[in-house]
Amino acid sequence: MKFKETVTSEEALREIVDYPREVVLRKEIHRLDEHCKQFISQSPFLMIATSDADGLCDVSPRGDTPGFVKVLDDWHLVIPERPGNRRVDSMRNILSNPHVGLIFVIPGLKETLRVNGQACITKDPELLQHMVVKGNVPALAIGVRVEQCFLHCAKAFIRSGLWEPETWPSEDERPVPAEILAAHANMPDMTEKEAESLLHESYTQRLY
Repeated sequence: MKFKETVTSEEALREIVDYPREVVLRKEIHRLDEHCKQFISQSPFLMIATSDADGLCDVSPRGDTPGFVKVLDDWHLVIPERPGNRRVDSMRNILSNPHVGLIFVIPGLKETLRVNGQACITKDPELLQHMVVKGNVPALAIGVRVEQCFLHCAKAFIRSGLWEPETWPSEDERPVPAEILAAHANMPDMTEKEAESLLHESYTQRLY
């Protein structure tokens, strides 16, 4: 076993981390109030967590101009499905397990908004028409019925320095995406240059 002295019960866990303060317990609400709606309207980026029927997990990013996620009412929101790599991991998971978790991010703001609920895949043309970009109507969207939402504290962003450019690695120090793609694809004919070309074409020609 690679990991030793594992914690295997909530009782043992609480002995180490203790219990949350009352405000942390009470901050959870079960609908989208005006504060949540404002937050979502200004967020250009979110992460969606899903798992399949066997519990295999996935977290996937979604991003567009602020307001790309549409709030329909106090309990429902919809996320357009823009063109991607066609793995559709999130949607395949939703088909077998509708429970999802969302984290909404606003650039420069260290707090995030967490929303949990149950999702479905919709092809409702009336909804999709409200998410047209550059004349392109999304083929599908993810609808979420909200069950839980709360503001998440800023400690992770403070510790990471995510919004502080002086902490960012230089361009020479960053991983090279094309190099990673070429290595992971494990295709004899795939060179780093070809991988870079594929990425460039996808980013410039198939955003919508």
